[in-house]
Amino acid sequence: MHTILRSRTNEVVIDTEGPVVIIGESINPTRRKKLVETLSQYNFDFAIQLGKSQVDAGADVLDVNVGYPGVDDVALLPATVRAIQQEVDVPLCLDSPNPAAIEAALKVIEGKALINSVNGEEKSLEAVLPIAKEYGAAVIGLVMDDEGITQDPEKRLQIAEKILNRAIQAGISKEDVVIDPLAMAVSADPNACLVTLETIRLVHEKLGLNITQGASNISFGLPCREYLNNAHMTLSIWNGLTCPIANPAKITSVVRATDLVRARDDYAMRFVEHCQKQDN
Repeated sequence: MHTILRSRTNEVVIDTEGPVVIIGESINPTRRKKLVETLSQYNFDFAIQLGKSQVDAGADVLDVNVGYPGVDDVALLPATVRAIQQEVDVPLCLDSPNPAAIEAALKVIEGKALINSVNGEEKSLEAVLPIAKEYGAAVIGLVMDDEGITQDPEKRLQIAEKILNRAIQAGISKEDVVIDPLAMAVSADPNACLVTLETIRLVHEKLGLNITQGASNISFGLPCREYLNNAHMTLSIWNGLTCPIANPAKITSVVRATDLVRARDDYAMRFVEHCQKQDN
């Protein structure tokens, strides 16, 4: 299954049978006071800096989120997108709970974007899917619905199927639906990672779709987070994860190693290239 994203001149293929695609998470005001301050002044230098540093660290796609209290995201998200795509030529993932902001940003996108996200709630499906269809965007589907978040992997699969079917009914191709199985904090629920991993396996085997997740969510509130994140990342990739949303500076090494072990890096070229960059 190929989900194809494009920037002005570059194309990224997310492939269920190919190497992992990394979506950089860092253009997000959460816990980044400097980003809030600069974006509120419509100064995009720091956002561009974050974009470039993530691409240098291994990101193939950039997630762009401008959400903070009081923001006019309908104006700020497209302005940020314009600034970033002038300086960083990779596809973008538009991250906002506001469909109006997503649509405003899609109007200025050069290429084909990924929308983060829709979910199984009726209001979300009705608001976001027509926008994705109109602008030819791919979309991430979160496996939650009007009943909330289930801890049953089979029910999460059913929600994924619902999102897929509704997307197809809206005229969106199956290839343009990416599923987020919902990675939850293992500190709050000892079974959280097992539920997510089983959901990934089921979506991969039953639906054959590309799969993303917030790579650091599972370690919230715990020490030594990177060790835990890396363990979960490797297991997730083994079960079918294809395009995590993460900080590439922290996960690219484990992703490259896992791709090599899984025979998805011919002659270890990507792994060696990454290691050489680390040494320089």
